[in-house]
Amino acid sequence: MNANLYALLQSRFCLNRSQTALETASGSIYSYAMLEDMTARYAGFISALGVVPGDRIAVQVEKSPEALFLYLACLQSGAVFLPLNSAYQEVEVDYFLGDATPKVVLHQPKSDSWMRALCGKHQIAHRYMLSDDSDTENQQGRHSWHENASKASPMLEIVHRDHDDLAAILYTSGTTGRSKGAMITHKNLASNALTLHAYWGFKPGDILLHALPIFHVHGLFVACHTALLNASKMIFHSKFDVKQAIEVLPRATVFMGVPTMYVRLLSDATFAKETCANMRLFVSGSAPLLAETFHAFLERTGHVILERYGMTETGMITSNPLGGDRRGGTVGLPLPGVALRVVDDDGRACVAGDIGGLQVKGDNVLPGYWQMPDKNKEEFTNDGYFKTGDIGKIDVDGYVTIVGRARDLVISGGYNVYPKEIEMLLDEIVGVAESAVIGLPHADFGEAVAAVLVRKPGATLAEPDILAAIKGKLAAFKLPKRIFVVDDLPRNAMGKVQKNELRKRYADTFR
Repeated sequence: MNANLYALLQSRFCLNRSQTALETASGSIYSYAMLEDMTARYAGFISALGVVPGDRIAVQVEKSPEALFLYLACLQSGAVFLPLNSAYQEVEVDYFLGDATPKVVLHQPKSDSWMRALCGKHQIAHRYMLSDDSDTENQQGRHSWHENASKASPMLEIVHRDHDDLAAILYTSGTTGRSKGAMITHKNLASNALTLHAYWGFKPGDILLHALPIFHVHGLFVACHTALLNASKMIFHSKFDVKQAIEVLPRATVFMGVPTMYVRLLSDATFAKETCANMRLFVSGSAPLLAETFHAFLERTGHVILERYGMTETGMITSNPLGGDRRGGTVGLPLPGVALRVVDDDGRACVAGDIGGLQVKGDNVLPGYWQMPDKNKEEFTNDGYFKTGDIGKIDVDGYVTIVGRARDLVISGGYNVYPKEIEMLLDEIVGVAESAVIGLPHADFGEAVAAVLVRKPGATLAEPDILAAIKGKLAAFKLPKRIFVVDDLPRNAMGKVQKNELRKRYADTFR
């Protein structure tokens, strides 16, 4: 049996392949027949470049139908898909290319100069540009992916893959400064996709409003996989726009978003119960959903948002039920086939209601991190459970509540921000003795990044100068939205900085 995920997805495509697969905001329509044809041509071109199963293809492009076809083509050809956030800067991408050693790189036109230099540095032979469907000027030329790949002979077969073969590598920012490449297998993706498709009750006629980016788990593996398994139409928007979303929601039945999107919908006076009359399901994830947002959405629309919990390394772990009690403030129940437990600091199982570290086991869990054998030993228990790094509890009914995150992870607008990465840059600035990066409550983003700096004697630290010094080295969502300068940082008896005290001190900054 071919365990290639694309074989599973293709087997679910409708018999009438003239049915719409994608509809863009600009009005472009792509049928399932077109999706299959372009995927096969892209896969054929990948093979013609000499890419063999297991080779990596790094992709840093904006969301577009072509970007989705490329992902599916990587699956079909047996290549390992390596998506990179389109906001990443040269310094960040440099590390990823050096670590993953991809055979092919696809990038956005605006990155041409520095991406060319990086490909030369890392001896990457094949470099192409891929624009979104509105950018026709950059769809042509020797380095245009679409112009070259769309003319290739289509790959007729789906390359055989075993369950444990890699389908993708997704980098998660490292708390010690070194990013980790989460290795995701065909089995990981297939098991999670099939579970979510069934658990969330996908049925004929469902239409997904897709407004998430597709360089991470939520937009690509959760939203796209469930829709493709259902042969559903995706109303495929390149980004989330409140007015556009309100305009098309009456034609959709399913929407998946991050809490920020729900906050912005509620802030628009034209968003009303009538807007959601055709909707069947609203799903929220990637960051905690505030109770006030949960209740305000219910009051405005009559719909109860279904909150779930997952991470890059595991896909989805828990979900509030489709037909049962969806409890605000919880992330629901462990999904079928997923074992979840809470343990204390000594690794002993906690009783219901007690808070501890969350550990998970199942076909959805990654086998390990790319080229990090020591990290793999640290992150897995002797009996095979993965340590999520999150702190939570499970009540007597089995509902899971996330109460905190280890290592002070900040989630801003659905994106993970690891303080250590920013602190390392801040500490290099002249006049900065020490820094602490924290997340503070923010009505729009859930959490906003803030930095607390200790100045060296006699130094003057101005917020604009600090931001200017790090702006070109970090993605925009990682940049601090406020910078505070203090004489010293609060510490415990062991000398560790007490970030919880800083979060309390500046809690009202964005309120």
